[in-house]
Amino acid sequence: MARARREWLVFFILGALLVAGAAVVAGSRAGEAALATLRAQAGTAARLKVAVLRSEIERHRSLPLVLSQDPDVAAALARPGDAALVRAMNEKFEGLSTGTRVGVIYLIDAGGRAIAASNWRTSTSFVGLDYSFRPYYSQTTQTGAAEYFAMGTVSHRPGLYLARRVGAGLGVIVIKVEFDAVEADWVGDHTPVLVTDPQGIVMLSDHAHWRFRTLAPIPEAARIGLRASLQFGDAPLDPLPLQRLDNDLVRLDNAVYAEAALPVPTTDWTLHLYAAVQPALGRAEAGASLIAGLAVLVAMVPAGIFLRRRRRALERRAFDEATRAELERQVAARTQDLTTVNDRLSTEMDERRRADQKRQQLQDELAQANRLAILGQISASVAHEINQPVAAIRAYADNAGVFIDRGDSRAARENLGLIAALTERVGSITGQLRNFSRRATHKQGLVSVNAAIDGALLLTGHRIRRQGAEIIRRGPEGEPAVSGDPVRLEQVLVNLLQNALDAVADQAVPAITITVCADRETVQIEVEDNGGGIAPEILEQLFTPFVTSKPAGLGLGLVISSDIVNDFGGTMSVANSEGGGAVFTVRLPRA
Repeated sequence: MARARREWLVFFILGALLVAGAAVVAGSRAGEAALATLRAQAGTAARLKVAVLRSEIERHRSLPLVLSQDPDVAAALARPGDAALVRAMNEKFEGLSTGTRVGVIYLIDAGGRAIAASNWRTSTSFVGLDYSFRPYYSQTTQTGAAEYFAMGTVSHRPGLYLARRVGAGLGVIVIKVEFDAVEADWVGDHTPVLVTDPQGIVMLSDHAHWRFRTLAPIPEAARIGLRASLQFGDAPLDPLPLQRLDNDLVRLDNAVYAEAALPVPTTDWTLHLYAAVQPALGRAEAGASLIAGLAVLVAMVPAGIFLRRRRRALERRAFDEATRAELERQVAARTQDLTTVNDRLSTEMDERRRADQKRQQLQDELAQANRLAILGQISASVAHEINQPVAAIRAYADNAGVFIDRGDSRAARENLGLIAALTERVGSITGQLRNFSRRATHKQGLVSVNAAIDGALLLTGHRIRRQGAEIIRRGPEGEPAVSGDPVRLEQVLVNLLQNALDAVADQAVPAITITVCADRETVQIEVEDNGGGIAPEILEQLFTPFVTSKPAGLGLGLVISSDIVNDFGGTMSVANSEGGGAVFTVRLPRA
């Protein structure tokens, strides 16, 4: 009995050590995996934010270029004393500023004085102010163009100044792009983001108190120069409370983050995204430790059963051996008849022992099968991290954990299947957005027309579903291909689909028909809507810059699309269909 108690004591001590060890090891491994997943998710989120920021900048870069070639702008600079002409410029800039959602548009003469501005009606009007001290003015007069991020000296609002020279030194046209909407979107993501210039100065951030601080101390001489230039106003340019830790982690404002730093293409900026480490590590380590501990405990149950049955078997065997010895002693003292009876009894005991051994073997096999089944259920219940912590995936993961605790493995598998489907969907959309945000190479290659249409429909799919528009596709069998660039062809198709969706917005049954026709030499793509059509006076000039039928439109989307088609060696045309809508036709040489 004492020996049995010692065996059970050793068993429980070893079990406790195994549970603790498994929890520590599993927590450590889960922490490493969670950190790797967190870094991957931070990189994906940073790439998306870089794409959005780049898109916001690129969206406004064409405006100063177009305005620098506007005859009215040149005329205003040539005749600054013409009050009617200057007033017309003020009103034009005011309308463009509202329609394009830029901070301000203003025109500077050859002497550095602003003669017209979109904010001419406000108390902070730029009209009459001298901007010759601004670096973007001197650089534009010398090189023809400049981009400069600074704090406004009048508005005291930061922004990116995009400038273009007008004519042969007549003056400079400037637009100021402000990023309030982008920063507001970052605040809603609850993931700290900041954008720095080459000197490490924070220009944009979802934390207002981080703006115009630095990632590292700036030499005093450089700080004095920056203050003298008024680029960042009177900001002290103090360093952020940022500390570099092991494993490429950082401590910022008393919190530990995994940092993802990516350059913003076409600028010298760098976007930094900080993903909080503690919530992800805490959940992963706690969950893994709990599961590992439960796994060891469950595994110990059959081990305890085996140990108990082994002890009983040993006791039973010892009892049988003692009984047999006593019977043999008695048989030896008795007559031959008793010896025969004893032999028969010994035979029966041997059969019983074999039966007991067989039964024990079957019990051991059942115990082993049961152990493996339990281990299989535990291993099948372990949830893995996925690409991005969206609310739906997290909810399904939590539900799966609840079902596992209840022993409902079927419901848990259904939740895991939903998680896999959501992850595949998110990966598909993210990949398409990344491809669509790449800079076009202008290299001609083989492009599948149907693949380009599929990509455009994927990018506009949310809006199509929101408007309830029916998409009708018609085309020949096979895969017609053209010579061009897939990203730029998708850009054309997205523009046409967006225009078609605008046209059918007020229709009771909106419908858009995409027709592909191909012969030996050309491939023709038609995008037709059932909207109200285009007015004849606008139809003739639709591919002219700033001509549009939309109240808030800029009139550049179709011009750019037409230029892309022309680069491919094709043509784009538009007409009103017999059904009352508009039909855009793109003809491209077949590859």
